[in-house]
Amino acid sequence: MKYSAQEIARLEEKARAIRRGTLECMGIGVAGHVGGSCSSADIIAALYFHKMKYDPQNPQDPDRDRFLLSKGHVAIAQYAALAEAGIIPREWLKTTKQLGSRLQGHPDRLKTPGVEAGTGSLGQGLSIGLGMALGQKLAGIARKTYVLLGDGEIAEGQVWEAALAAPILGADNLVAIVDNNRLQATDFIKKRFNTLPLAPKFQGFGWHVIEIDGHDMEEILSALDAVDEIKGVPTVIIAHTVKGKGVSFAENVAAYHNGALNAEQYEQAMTELA
Repeated sequence: MKYSAQEIARLEEKARAIRRGTLECMGIGVAGHVGGSCSSADIIAALYFHKMKYDPQNPQDPDRDRFLLSKGHVAIAQYAALAEAGIIPREWLKTTKQLGSRLQGHPDRLKTPGVEAGTGSLGQGLSIGLGMALGQKLAGIARKTYVLLGDGEIAEGQVWEAALAAPILGADNLVAIVDNNRLQATDFIKKRFNTLPLAPKFQGFGWHVIEIDGHDMEEILSALDAVDEIKGVPTVIIAHTVKGKGVSFAENVAAYHNGALNAEQYEQAMTELA
């Protein structure tokens, strides 16, 4: 094992904390994107607590790695990570989506420290991330831009415009991560707008492709660290995940793409994630 058992256990606990934090954001009886938040929690934990370089006290430090949540409807997962990292106060989580809150349903860089761009109008994050990565290169900042995409939003044409441009422009500091949980809002992707297989498409555009189990922390860390050795082209990590991972009644259930929990479900979910 390249990583110690203690480090793996620490990051797995961070992922559980992110999942618990998403439930704190949702509360009881309010619809929230628990499915995609839980499927991406392990990846987000690895980024914030292992890989990315940033200053929690100065989240706008130019010498930082950047994280863009292109699938912005799962903002509650990022909010939970920002609270766990000490970038925002944890008590903010329970105010999510309330009038006047600093935490809205989609990320807002003007309201929330640590958010790089307003996203959630799906398909735009990779283009924004490409621009940021090229800006880092022009400024001589040796950091990376990580963009987390949903496998549903891959259907958007702008994703593929950015995917075509990134290798041509030599954006080897751009890392796309696809949360490939196979479900979108109402059903399995294969039944709605089948974009699979993803790996040959990105390879055809000139990307370096890595496929992993998106819930195996060692595989996630190995993939993120392997990116450092790739020069000249961007990398995409296709993370095979389970929608609603960690909450038994929500796993692989499209209804929890954006669903509310009753009091009993909330307590069960928190117990399972303890």
